[in-house]
Amino acid sequence: MLTALKKHWPEYLMEFAGLGLFMVSACSFGLLLEYPGSPVYQAIPDVLVRRMLMGLAMGLTAVAIIFSPWGQRSGAHINPSVTLTFLRLGKVEPWDAFFYVLAQFAGGVAGVQLVAYVMREMLAHPAVNYVATQPGAGGVRPAFVAEVLISFFLMAVILLVSNTRNLARYTGVFAGVLVATYITLEVPISGMSMNPARTFGSAYSAHLWNALWIYFTAPPLGMLLAAEMYVRLRGARRVYCAKLHHANAHRCIFRCNYGELEKSGA
Repeated sequence: MLTALKKHWPEYLMEFAGLGLFMVSACSFGLLLEYPGSPVYQAIPDVLVRRMLMGLAMGLTAVAIIFSPWGQRSGAHINPSVTLTFLRLGKVEPWDAFFYVLAQFAGGVAGVQLVAYVMREMLAHPAVNYVATQPGAGGVRPAFVAEVLISFFLMAVILLVSNTRNLARYTGVFAGVLVATYITLEVPISGMSMNPARTFGSAYSAHLWNALWIYFTAPPLGMLLAAEMYVRLRGARRVYCAKLHHANAHRCIFRCNYGELEKSGA
C-alpha cells in the first residue's frame, strides 16, 4: 500500500481532480440550463433542447479531461466502475484500484462542494438540486435496467475501440459522444449516472440517499458484464492497457502491453 501511494500519488491526485472538474462542469452547466433565474433557461423553454445542450457540454468536458495531460497520464477513468472493470481484467494493481476509487469519490464530493460554496442556494434550488441523479417517473426498476444497459454499452465501446490499433487514440471521442447521447435521451429514466462517485458527489450535498444503491450496483454490473463479453469473444490478451488515451509520452502505471497493440494488425 505504502509503495503504491509513494510511487503513484500523482495519478491518484489527477483522478481526484478529473472527477472534481467534471462535477464543477456538471453543476455549472446545470445552473446555466436549469436554474429558473438563468437567462439561458428562460430563452430555451424546450427541455429536450436544454438536455441536448447539457449533453454536448458534458460530452465535451469528458473529452477534454481524457485528452488533457492529466487524463493522458492517469488514464482518465474518473469512474470507480471503469477502474474496477480494469481491475477485473488484470490491468490495474489492487492498491492502485483502491486509491483510484478513493480519489474519485473524494473528487466528486469536492467538485460539487466547491460550486455549492460559490453559488449556495442557487445550486440547492429544486430545479437543479446539486445535479443529483435520481430515478425518473418510471421508478426504480427502469432506472436500474437503464443504468446497467448504458454502462454495458459504454464499456463495450471503450474496450473495442481502445484495443483496436487504428481507433485507440479516439477512445475519448467515442466516450464523449456516448455521454452526450445518453444525457440527451436517457436522463428521464435514471438521471444518467454510470458513475457511483459522480452520483455520490451530488447525493452528499443534496442529502439524497433513497436510490443510491442503484448507482452503486448497476454501473459496475453493466461494465463488468461488458468486460466478460469482450474476454469471451476476443480473449483477455486482447486487453492491452487501462488507459483511455495511450498514444502519448506520459508514464503508465498499469499492467501495460500497449506496445503489442501498436505492433499488431488489430
